[in-house]
This record gives sequence, structure tokens and C-alpha cells, in this order.
Amino acid sequence: MSDVIQLRNVTWRAGREFAIRDLAMSVPSGCVYGFLGPNGSGKTSTIRLMLGMLRAEHGTISVLGHDVPKGVHHALARIGYVPERLHLYTSLTVEETMRYHAAFYADWDATRAEELRRAFALRAETGVERLSKGESGKLMVLLALAHNPELLILDEPTDGLDPVVRRDVLAALLEYVNSKKATVLISSHLIHEQERICDHVGVMDDGRLVAEMAMTTFRSGIKRLRVLDAPAEVGALPFTLLNREQSIGREEQWVVRGWQPEMQQWFASGASELREVIDLDLEESFVELLRSARTPDVEAN
Repeated sequence: MSDVIQLRNVTWRAGREFAIRDLAMSVPSGCVYGFLGPNGSGKTSTIRLMLGMLRAEHGTISVLGHDVPKGVHHALARIGYVPERLHLYTSLTVEETMRYHAAFYADWDATRAEELRRAFALRAETGVERLSKGESGKLMVLLALAHNPELLILDEPTDGLDPVVRRDVLAALLEYVNSKKATVLISSHLIHEQERICDHVGVMDDGRLVAEMAMTTFRSGIKRLRVLDAPAEVGALPFTLLNREQSIGREEQWVVRGWQPEMQQWFASGASELREVIDLDLEESFVELLRSARTPDVEAN
């Protein structure tokens, strides 16, 4: 199986104010896929569509080879899920919560669950209602990992957690991925955190997937160019022009996607002069992708 998750031409509407439109998305097997986007962009709704919690109006969804929603119950047994809003029974202790969840999974690994409980410094006898937000988050990750899922779907799993707890959670996730060769989809708006752990990325904005690529491409292929004497009409380009702005005098700044060093020759063949190629960090690249998606009138190839 080349893609663990596939969405094709998926449409879903929430009233008149928001819609997911013609969404096409692919999560390759064995990857850590960073699902990025501002709050309200549609990431959680897309995840709920994948898990059969919402029903698409149009399009097709496949998860672990099963059609959703028809065969989603087969997929769910092989998925570890951490929702955006934590769902735990507050009347139970940590140990009782672990036993309760174990009853639903034939492949629950009690030894692994206990190892995670100790690694996360969760006291077995502590009531869930007394857990801090960070402790509750770690317990949810424990529950998602302890039945050895093939696919982890994590919706803002570290949002609001302090740096130490985030480090512990991410370390546990990476250790699991490396040992089990699992696939992970992790939704987040914490861009720099995603840069450290993801090898694929999708960028969501206003119900649309505005970009999907390998992390190496995202990190290295978006550049800011200082261009002297840029023509008003640029014609065919070897890269995608995301944005162009007047700078100082005869100079413009271009933000481009898909940049390769040999593309400098395009400037040598015309009247324009390429003065500098500037690297962008991941957050700057993310902002430029969103800005170009919201202003589609930029000339592009």
C-alpha cells in the first residue's frame, strides 16, 4: 500500500460560513505527515471525515485500504487517535482508564502501556479529574500507542503543553514510529515543532489544501529573490511565483516555490538581474504559502 490515507475530491459543508472544497490529499505509508494550517482552516474537520465522524457530501476517502465511512470500523481497530479535545472519564484513575481501553483492543500491549505510564511519570492511582493538562495529554498518547496501531492520527496533541511535556510526548511518538514503522498524521499550528519531526507536509487554509510536498522540498524549495528591473509581464517561469512586491527603487522581492539553483539562468537570458537568493525558515515559507493562496492574482506558471 503506497498511501495509507487518500482523499479525492472531498467536499463537506458546515452551514453557510465554511466548507471543505474538492479536497485531494495523500499520506504515504511509513511517513510522519505534518498537517499544518491556522486555527479554523479545516484540519479537525478533515480528520473527522477520515475517521467517519463526519460524512462527506462528495468525493471518496480511503484509510488503511478501507472505504470511509462504509468500512471505517475495520480501519479504526488499527488506528491510534488523539483528539483535539481530550476525552477521558474523570471518575476513573489512570490505571482504571488503561484497563478500560484495553478491553476494546485484542492487541493491547499491557507491558508497553506500563512502560509509557512510568516514562510519562503518571501515577496509577491518580484520578483523571486530578490530572493537569499535560498529564492528561500524556495519558491520551499512552492510550493511542498501547494497542500498537499501524496509523496514528493526532490532532494538536501538544497544544497548550509546556516545553518539557511536549518534548516527552514527541520523543515517545518518534520512538514508536522508528520501532514499529508506523504512519503518523499530526495536525498542528506549531510550525517549528513540525519541522523537527515530519518528512511530509500538507498546508490547509480556508477548507483547501494549498500545498502538499516532502518536507525537504518545503524547507529548501521556497525562496525570496531580490530581482532588479523585473518585467511587468513575466511570461513562462521555471518556478512558481507566489508573491512579488516592490522593494527599493528598481528592485522587487519575489517569493518563489520549486526553486533550484540552475534556475538562475532564466534571469541571465533576459533584462532582469537576480541580485540575491534568500533562504526562508519554515514559518516564513508557511506564511508565504498562505498569503499566495489568499491572493491568487499573482502571475505564476
